[in-house]
Amino acid sequence: MPALLFDLDGTMLHSDAIHEQVFTELWTARGLPVEEGFYMEQVHGRLNVDIFADFLPDEPDPEGLSEWKEAQFRDRLPRPFPAMPGVADLVARAGEMGWGKAIVTNAMRLNAEAMLEAIELRPAFETIVIGEECPRAKPDPYPYAEAMRQLNETPDACIAFEDSPSGLRAARASGAYTVGIRSSLDDTALRAAGAHITIQDFTDPALPSILERLKGVPA
Repeated sequence: MPALLFDLDGTMLHSDAIHEQVFTELWTARGLPVEEGFYMEQVHGRLNVDIFADFLPDEPDPEGLSEWKEAQFRDRLPRPFPAMPGVADLVARAGEMGWGKAIVTNAMRLNAEAMLEAIELRPAFETIVIGEECPRAKPDPYPYAEAMRQLNETPDACIAFEDSPSGLRAARASGAYTVGIRSSLDDTALRAAGAHITIQDFTDPALPSILERLKGVPA
């Protein structure tokens, strides 16, 4: 049976600006430089534990700081929040076709639940794979492989939608056909990170031809 695997931040909703605002305040409070592009270069798509290890190695309570940062994100996330154009229609179509669906994200579970509720798509997903709950998070392919295991799918039956370099590397290495979403990065950068093809959003004219790949997958 075909399956669609979705990242969340930057893929199903464009919430990076909220994360960037919180990280800007955090970096400023700790005297770190906030240069143009710092969020995309230092933060985008990565786990907090890895970010803090690189930039705040002397932080006495990185876990507590991570929880504070993510609570700030949830508090600032408007509800409802606009979903990426066309994604709700694609999720509905997947449900009608009986396709498998999963969320694969490096966001913590509370954030993933909050984002899905904000874009009013929480009921559509039973399978939610959280990077920090896996032995290895993105850019390792483990979270995507785990989603395939839970859905009982093979890589050739899956299409993954991602927007960050770490997510794209993970999806591509898992064997899924990997689609880059141009929410923050351009076609060149997304393909360099592993995307087979890129689209602007889920209303892109290229999407129907991408989904054609699923026609030959047994139901």
